[in-house]
Amino acid sequence: MNQSDALALDLKHMIIDTLELEDVTPDDIDEQAPLFGDGLGLDSIDALELGLALQKRYGVTLDAEAEDTRRHFASLAALKALVEERRVD
Repeated sequence: MNQSDALALDLKHMIIDTLELEDVTPDDIDEQAPLFGDGLGLDSIDALELGLALQKRYGVTLDAEAEDTRRHFASLAALKALVEERRVD
């Protein structure tokens, strides 16, 4: 498993654990599918919780008012790209 795949899997686990999605497995989360609406069905409260989890786990901070924040949460692939770009190790 390469580093990008490992990050995707870690993000899937973070989403499931943070949001307590009992009937969802990492295999159920398609990297390209929307996280909100028709995709995983997340809402704005979920986005806030995920934002906090990203900050704790990866040191990635987001501005809730920023226009590009919505784009970062569009899909798992977009979230992964954000973490890869801004991760604080």
